[in-house]
Amino acid sequence: MSASTTPRLGPSDRGPRILFYSHDTFGLGHLRRSRALAAAITSADPKASAMILTGSPVAGRFAFPNRVDHMRLPGVIKRADGSYASRTMGMTIEETTELRAGLIRSTAEQFAPDILVVDKEPTGFRGELIPTLDLLQDRGQARLVLGLRDVLDEPEVLRAEWDRKSALQATEKYYDEIWIYGLHDVYDPTAGLPLSKEAQARMHWTGYLRRDLGEVGEPPEQPYVLITPGGGGDGAMMVDLAISAYERDPTLAPRAVLVYGPFLSGETRAAFEDRVAALDGRVTAVGFESQIETLFAGAQGVICMGGYNTFCEVLSFDKPAVIVPRTTPRLEQWIRASRAEELGLVTMLDETRDGWTPDAMIGAIRALERQPNPSKAISDGLLDGLDYVTTRVDALLHQLPREAAE
Repeated sequence: MSASTTPRLGPSDRGPRILFYSHDTFGLGHLRRSRALAAAITSADPKASAMILTGSPVAGRFAFPNRVDHMRLPGVIKRADGSYASRTMGMTIEETTELRAGLIRSTAEQFAPDILVVDKEPTGFRGELIPTLDLLQDRGQARLVLGLRDVLDEPEVLRAEWDRKSALQATEKYYDEIWIYGLHDVYDPTAGLPLSKEAQARMHWTGYLRRDLGEVGEPPEQPYVLITPGGGGDGAMMVDLAISAYERDPTLAPRAVLVYGPFLSGETRAAFEDRVAALDGRVTAVGFESQIETLFAGAQGVICMGGYNTFCEVLSFDKPAVIVPRTTPRLEQWIRASRAEELGLVTMLDETRDGWTPDAMIGAIRALERQPNPSKAISDGLLDGLDYVTTRVDALLHQLPREAAE
């Protein structure tokens, strides 16, 4: 926790500054979550500004609100054997991590945030965040927050991972608050972690992060089912299954709008494009849509994978959805989807229970028309995450006593 309890409201001639750290070695989830939080905070406080540090290779393809900017860290990729390498630079992973750590620390030193919000990884990628955590804690002028999504992994697997990364010690030592972007009665991502009573008292269950339901663009011709694998890097199976359903059943309706995602490999996408073209408009496809909210808003229903952000969009736009969760390299998506199905929020197409076959997907798409909207089962506070976070930011900036959420 912060070494000093001296109020830090910043110089009188500047507004509050929020720094987000989003390691993003793969996928879009961490960046999109940080972007949603930054937009909500700066919208709630017209004097506030936010900076997002991200390793996402597609960060520049997103639109950022006024007073929100981002800095791209040198990218890394995860090899098939689980090891990491620099994405484009001729540097070892150790050199790349050291470079990233220096950039993060210098940004924090010059940006001088009032609050640092760290997404998911308490020590950052390969411990790169520790020099910055030490700097800000020693200065005692910023509040340090760890943000966790609703599900991380199986409790036993998570504990082993956190032990290996010294994440538990970092959480106890550095963080003033822990924000969990979900509700305790849905799932507790920290259930397998031996957090102290003091750390547990600093936990806040925010609710899920509602997506902006403001102005959206003109959707494609309706009706349609939206098919989205999120970032797409691990979504080839789901995309193949959806296309196969339309190939197998010429009467399957409504038509589908497919968003490949930016990380689907070019060779795989090319093969899918040939199959889509042969369907004569019953399936149309786009590669990457940074304004995917427009497609969600116009859809009759959604076929998707089970990532956190996609799940939030399903709830926010109140769309009947079938989640096809991945089960490797972690069970996060399956845990989220199975719990959401138990609560009546979505339907899950489970590999073991239902089978990942074209016939199973055909049945799922046809059933969307009869499936209740999530709003029929949504409980109080489920989608209050952004409002809760802006309230916590205001409290931290004004040094109100920390009181854990009920």
